[in-house]
Amino acid sequence: MAVRAAVLPAVGAPLEITGIELPDPGPGRVRVRLAAAGVCHSDLSLSDGTMRVPVPAVLGHEGAGTVLAAGEGVTHVAPGDGVVLNWAPSCGSCHACSLGEVWLCANALVGAGDIHARRVSDGADLHPGLNVAAFAEETVVAAGCVLPAPDGVPLTDAALLGCAVLTGYGAVHHSARVREGETVAVFGVGGVGLAALQAARIAGASRIVAVDVSPAKEELARAAGATDYVVASENTAREIRGLTGKQGVDVAVECVGRAVTIRTAWESTRRGGRTTVVGIGGKDQQVTFNALELFHWGRTLSGCVYGNSDPARDVPVLADHIRAGRLDLSVLVTDRISLADIPAAFDNMRAGKGGRALVTF
Repeated sequence: MAVRAAVLPAVGAPLEITGIELPDPGPGRVRVRLAAAGVCHSDLSLSDGTMRVPVPAVLGHEGAGTVLAAGEGVTHVAPGDGVVLNWAPSCGSCHACSLGEVWLCANALVGAGDIHARRVSDGADLHPGLNVAAFAEETVVAAGCVLPAPDGVPLTDAALLGCAVLTGYGAVHHSARVREGETVAVFGVGGVGLAALQAARIAGASRIVAVDVSPAKEELARAAGATDYVVASENTAREIRGLTGKQGVDVAVECVGRAVTIRTAWESTRRGGRTTVVGIGGKDQQVTFNALELFHWGRTLSGCVYGNSDPARDVPVLADHIRAGRLDLSVLVTDRISLADIPAAFDNMRAGKGGRALVTF
């Protein structure tokens, strides 16, 4: 039986909402009916070529749903179970995995080159964008791409755990390692930025500054935990230093991926401060520093992949925060949409509007 999906026919081409035929789940595979899927900026980066993906492809990498069928050898989930999709399953045997850095697994995306489904209209082979192809009513994924959904968290909320929340929370807790009483600035108030703001609040940050180009996002940022809001300009670093006794924040978390924003985030931290870059930028986004300022300021600049998170370890922790009321996923979702609305959600992301759009099935 055919299901509907959002297909990227070619890099730079508009998404097509069309019918696809999925195979039965073979050994080590699981078929999932989606409850919800988040529309992430990484999907936009895949569609415009900033990140590479085999095409044509079914995009979508943040989602949750219910297991319909499990192939031979799958023992950790069964039909009827709620699951969270994990777009970056670790192999457990590469060098990064041997070091415990599963978020850097060398083999996490090998499945993205597989044949995932066929397009009904012409029989064309389709690849799974970032392994899980969540922009579809149903998907078939490797067993490592599903985690049991936490008890007490609706599947429509649990979908956000697969990328935005793991990334934003992990950037604050695992990469930047924010300590109680420190000051934090978060650049970019999208889905990941909103999760980072909440994570900074959970960590006990004394001052949390949200930065975005849109004045309209201030209320959203404050609801997520921001104590201050700065509309991005050429004076952003100066404004942040003014809010922190002319010192700068202890930690800056950059969720945009633009050279100017990365540089501004770095300049907004105090001497000896820490800047974590979460945003994914293109190769043309060149950030420059001179040797003297690197020495003088003594700041740390680090990249952050998937929040430096281990989904199997961190999803239960996040679920505890949700059940205790410390983490409010509803703050992240600014639009609940249908599959057909994903192209419009892409346009909103390009324009810097809203937080997370959530496709509900």
